[in-house]
Amino acid sequence: MTGPPAIESVTLDLLKKKMQEFAKERNWEQFHSPRNLLLALVGEVGELSEIFQWKGEVPKGLPDWKEEEKVHLGEELSDVLLYLVQLSDICGIDLGKAALRKVELNAIKYPASSQNNTTNTNNNSTESG
Repeated sequence: MTGPPAIESVTLDLLKKKMQEFAKERNWEQFHSPRNLLLALVGEVGELSEIFQWKGEVPKGLPDWKEEEKVHLGEELSDVLLYLVQLSDICGIDLGKAALRKVELNAIKYPASSQNNTTNTNNNSTESG
């Protein structure tokens, strides 16, 4: 299978630049308001949800999935990521910095020492914010 050239590291800045170029080449910037990008993002999250809708609980690593299903999942996850990157860009939010700040705030809100013994009895996972 041929695809794009191998890139050592993909950054949010690289994705932002690629999406800016993609939109500019097609004269789509005029349509990329925060509202429109958010609605497109929600639509893509819906498409992502459809993949899991009737599968029940799915084990980590998706061992029972066909390769085509995993490829489709990757495409839908990518759509969500790309719209999120575009939305943050158009809103002037540094998504990487905002995400790191959120992780720090969650660490304060949910200190490790108080979470070690807290589990959700339905799925044995710890709560996060």
